[in-house]
Amino acid sequence: MVHMRYYPVFLDLAAQPCVVLGGGKLATEKAEGLLEAGATVRVIASRLSPKLEALAADALIEAVDRDYRPGDLAGARLAIDASEDQAINRMSWEEAEAAGVLINVVDRPPQCRFIAPAIVRRDPLLIAISTSGESPFLASALRVRIERWLGREWGPFVALVGGVRRRLRERAVPIADQTRVYKRLLDSDLRTLLRRGRSADADRLAEEIAADPSRRAGRVAVVGSGPGDPDLLTVRARELLAGADYVLHDALIAPETLALCGPDARLEDVGKRGGQVSTVQEDITARLIELARAGHLVVRLKGGDPFVFGRGGEELSDLQQAGVEVVVVPGVTAALAAPAAAGIAVTRRGVASSVAITTAQGPGSMDRLPDLARAADTLVVLMARADLAAVVAVLARTLGGSKGAAVVSKATLPDQRSVSGTLDSIAALADEAAIETPATLVVGDVVSAARVPAGIPNGSRA
Repeated sequence: MVHMRYYPVFLDLAAQPCVVLGGGKLATEKAEGLLEAGATVRVIASRLSPKLEALAADALIEAVDRDYRPGDLAGARLAIDASEDQAINRMSWEEAEAAGVLINVVDRPPQCRFIAPAIVRRDPLLIAISTSGESPFLASALRVRIERWLGREWGPFVALVGGVRRRLRERAVPIADQTRVYKRLLDSDLRTLLRRGRSADADRLAEEIAADPSRRAGRVAVVGSGPGDPDLLTVRARELLAGADYVLHDALIAPETLALCGPDARLEDVGKRGGQVSTVQEDITARLIELARAGHLVVRLKGGDPFVFGRGGEELSDLQQAGVEVVVVPGVTAALAAPAAAGIAVTRRGVASSVAITTAQGPGSMDRLPDLARAADTLVVLMARADLAAVVAVLARTLGGSKGAAVVSKATLPDQRSVSGTLDSIAALADEAAIETPATLVVGDVVSAARVPAGIPNGSRA
């Protein structure tokens, strides 16, 4: 067993005697924190900061105008030594150990029976962050990030859920039904309503959800996973993955993205791969409807953006016709992310002011290439690798063989690679560099303007 250095707890210090040694900035911060927790605070120091003097004048703390003496910790529940005096540190530690008082000697981890974490306050929600004393800076940095992620609406949301929980328990609602209600509350629009100050509407929605705990209200979220890198997922996509019961995902979704699913989520690979046995689209839609009608929260996770050659529009229409609630979460399309990751701006001042997006797969794909190439300054062709030679031959006849072209493989992933050249040379260059699928073809003067190394696989992201 790997042991934790510290056991995380939340202490109830309301009306409990606590002692702070020292009167400087650190001692002031510690005393204020204990006051916020409702403790009865005694500060012992020969010199107090103006803030501590003010707190003492207002009878919010008891101030003892001298330095620490052995015996000063008698009866304390908890003590913090912020004196920054080594002799006092040693004596206070020895007294606390002998008396069984929890003590923190500031900045001296070996003399700490507890450490104060960085705290994110969204009362009644509290999140404590600790690095076990290794780096208070990192704990504070993480606190700032979490504060930005968890908006102020989380406080009233937690209180609202707590109220619902008490009412459900009073009604003796079974735990399974309670859990179903909590999941529906978490995945509802409650936090959005609270963020917008519509607390009355939030209360009504919570009552509607809690009124029928046994109701199995399923839903499907059609979510774009972006071009590959899980860091490019939207915040909403991450939240839906974390709360999903089922995730039906495409074949090329990165394992790191699937790892963001909740621990109890069931994953089903329904991806389609050219030349391989693939799940029929009708079967995918039928499965989504089946799971939603059974009351499950389902994520249909698609590569890139679900509405850019992702058949998301078809799935949305079929689900709506079946009466299933659907949420759509856009993703970063590979049509724009792949060129950007290779350092190619598909629109660039003085070079290109229009872009067309198409695919090399499906009926009529070759027939529309000439018109699209002539109509736009930059042409992006998705899923181009398998028929690359045929695609660039058509485009070379339309635009001329000297037009710039690049192929970007596995865009935004650690093994991203790209090659550039002309329409006459790009297929051979891609073969020579063993460029793999999935790959995106970019054609236009923007390729030359970007100065992507010609014919040289680029293994790093721009």
